[in-house]
This record gives sequence, structure tokens and C-alpha cells, in this order.
Amino acid sequence: MMKSTILTLAGLFCCALSFAQDPVKWTFASKKVADGAYEVLLSAQVAKPWHIYSQSSPADAARPTTITFKKNPLLTLQGVPKENGKMISKFEENFGKTVKFYEDKVSFVQVVKMRGSAKTTIAGNIEYMVCNDHECRLGDPVDFTVALQ
Repeated sequence: MMKSTILTLAGLFCCALSFAQDPVKWTFASKKVADGAYEVLLSAQVAKPWHIYSQSSPADAARPTTITFKKNPLLTLQGVPKENGKMISKFEENFGKTVKFYEDKVSFVQVVKMRGSAKTTIAGNIEYMVCNDHECRLGDPVDFTVALQ
């Protein structure tokens, strides 16, 4: 009796943990593209059946992905992050608007130029929302720091 109770509780705990897990896994990297210039890659791997919204999705519908970089006097951001992935534009009845999102994976690529030759890092924060056919969730804000070398 005690064993079955412990096994049941362990099973419920595991199910609760898997339900609460964020369906987006983030990885971060940098790539030198020219003398003093880098691409900073913020890549999201999205579990099926979830999707993550584009930075350009309407803010009054689904929450767009927002990337904020901390100021670093050694760096200059070149424009805004570009999105690399298969973007889907779709009218969503629940929002009453056309939204833009990615399934499976997307990379947000920010080009930065260094003001000098000292090694440094770029840091920031990502806020995003994921949805599937039944629900939407705000992802936990993600802090990142990427070395530029």
C-alpha cells in the first residue's frame, strides 16, 4: 500500500513537472563576421505543438517576442534583430488579427560592432509568448550573456 502511494505521488509529481516545463529551449552564440563585427545568435527550439511569436506580431494580439540588450559602451547595435526561420502569418479568430509566428525553431540575429579590440560580452533579456491550439503561456523571461571573441 505504501509503495503504491509513493509511486502514484511520484508519477503525479513527474507529470506536473513536465506540464510546467517551458516548451521553448534557448541557446546563445556569437560569430565573428568581419573585423570588429559579430552576429549574436539567440536561438529558440520550440516543442511541438507550440509556436512562438515574431517580433513583428501585433502587440494587441499575441505578445510579440521582445529582445532588450543591456547598454555596453564597447558595442554598437546595428539595426534590430533579424529573424531566421519559417515565419507563418495566420489570421487567429481568438485575437481577431493576423499574427506572425514560428514553429519548431527560429533564430534572432543581432549584428554588433565593437568600439575597440577589448574582449567583451553582450547581455540582455528575452520576453515571449507561446501558444498551441488550446492555450497560450507567457514564457519565463530569459536573461542571456554572450561572449564576443
